[in-house]
Amino acid sequence: MNNFYQNNFLKLSDFSKEDIYKLIRISKKLKYDKKNSKEKKKLSNKNIILIFEKNSTRTRCSFEIACFDQGAHVTFLSIKDSHMIYKESLKDSARILGQMYDGIQYRGNYQKDIEIIAKYAGVPVWNGLTNEFHPTQILADLLTITEFLENKKLDQIKISYIGDINNNISFSLIEAAIIIGFKLYLISPKKIKSNNIYYQNIIRKIKNIENIHITKNISEGIKNTDFIYTDIWISMGVTESLQMWEKKIEELYNYQVNKSLLLKSKNKNVKVMHCLPALHLYEHYKYLLNKDIISKYNLYNGIEITDEIFESNYSIIFKQAKNKIHTIKAIIISTLLKELY
Repeated sequence: MNNFYQNNFLKLSDFSKEDIYKLIRISKKLKYDKKNSKEKKKLSNKNIILIFEKNSTRTRCSFEIACFDQGAHVTFLSIKDSHMIYKESLKDSARILGQMYDGIQYRGNYQKDIEIIAKYAGVPVWNGLTNEFHPTQILADLLTITEFLENKKLDQIKISYIGDINNNISFSLIEAAIIIGFKLYLISPKKIKSNNIYYQNIIRKIKNIENIHITKNISEGIKNTDFIYTDIWISMGVTESLQMWEKKIEELYNYQVNKSLLLKSKNKNVKVMHCLPALHLYEHYKYLLNKDIISKYNLYNGIEITDEIFESNYSIIFKQAKNKIHTIKAIIISTLLKELY
């Protein structure tokens, strides 16, 4: 029985541990089939729309490739080029698009918006990112992690997420840790915000979960970890300013992922993760900051992660990115087909 059929994929906490493991298994099979030219097109004559309120590189490409590989027809729709939100309510748009398409991907600002779409579309809706959650990213991360496990199971590992912990990656990692049971250390000088209901629910859950820890202490959070995860310090879609960057850097520069940080793990096999994009190349980010800030904090070799570590053998960052194709494909197939493998 396929319990994913005609269901939405809005956040990880909607699913059980076995559900997540099952999606990872399906993803591995799809990855194997694609690599060995054994993939069968199971979504022929399916029509799928990809709606983007926020820009995207990896998520958009992963959804398109997943659909093309499976024979589905794809429509890309930017909200800027449509009537959605501005002239037509999300409720009305969802009801119309749900009659035209078999599935809807939405990447936008607010979780409440995608939940409105899911309520009225009548077809599966998939979360390509909201301010609160990024479940498609974390599922790809979990697949990637399983490919590097040695003498441990997924629920036995320690993940250390470091930097700005008030974003959709950290919140979806918290959901994954609650479901699966792995140790998660959130390392930051900042506390988790409580300015909306989703954050409040997460804070309430963390209080009763022994495997999730929030700490300022880098050595405590990093020691004996299996995976170090970071993200850009100012989330996408936020209106950036020089003052905002300077404030973030002042708060977080000691939390940069660099060689010194990796040594604190005391694990020669530790792996480094990043959901991308990453500010690791000086030539890329020097236009964001002025020379005084760069000089003051010695940021010539990266901001949240140094180029040395980004390009090192510790990094599994590009494997994360590529694996999004396979996990997204697993989500689409599982929610659109009655029968799986």
